[in-house]
Amino acid sequence: MTDQRDLTVGLLQTDLAWENPAENIARIEGHMAQLNPQVDLIVLPEMWATGFTMRPDACGMALSSGWEQSRDTWPEPIQAMHRWAKTANAAVVGSLACVLIDEKAAVNRCFFVRPDGSMDWYDKRHTFTFAGENAHYRSGTARVEVVWKGWRILLQTCYDLRFPVFSRNRVSEPYDLAVYVANWPAVRRSAWSALLPARAIENQAYVVGVNRVGEDGNGIEHNGGSALFDPFGNALTSAPDHEEGWAVAQCALLPLEQYREKFPVLKDGDSFKLGN
Repeated sequence: MTDQRDLTVGLLQTDLAWENPAENIARIEGHMAQLNPQVDLIVLPEMWATGFTMRPDACGMALSSGWEQSRDTWPEPIQAMHRWAKTANAAVVGSLACVLIDEKAAVNRCFFVRPDGSMDWYDKRHTFTFAGENAHYRSGTARVEVVWKGWRILLQTCYDLRFPVFSRNRVSEPYDLAVYVANWPAVRRSAWSALLPARAIENQAYVVGVNRVGEDGNGIEHNGGSALFDPFGNALTSAPDHEEGWAVAQCALLPLEQYREKFPVLKDGDSFKLGN
């Protein structure tokens, strides 16, 4: 019998037009029209509107203080995420290059947008210094978990995957699903494929990773590898390498709760507190 708390997740693996939000919105609109069956959560790649740009001032989304309070003036990428969420009756998650005007800083911000227009966001903590991301984007400091349809969901972005302390699950109110949005290069694909199931196993949680495909404006190739893993590290669905399109699977909450109760690994974890 189906548990009403089951969560159906749609992973959108797609190519991205370099630094071209309008073209990427149109591309994803086309994918949204092909989404079937009904899902509860839609996951897009990192910086889905621009690709992994180091030019936020030129093509990023400008946000002034209190911007979220007026839907009429939402930037087009946020309007698009809300439109997709409303049409699909699902939450949509993906990151965008953002310029915080009042703070004179840029962030790689992962948004979680619900059908009613309410949203949460997480600023990428581990900026990718190897590509100079730290020179153009401010690192976030807060770990962010959201609640959707009875699920606790941890928001993570790309390079965060390499740092397990930041995603360590808690005994008290553990998260059920970790979401990694990414622009993960093909040259380091083996790490992506190994670490996603590792995070699921060590945290007794579902883990979804959505990566882009295609070559970006810097000539860096991405071959996908988008997948959803269960708490045992088994892939429930995956997208074919190099191909655009959807991968869809269902996560079941009751078996997860039963597994944690039967095998309470989280209770034996080390106690620590993250600093800035």
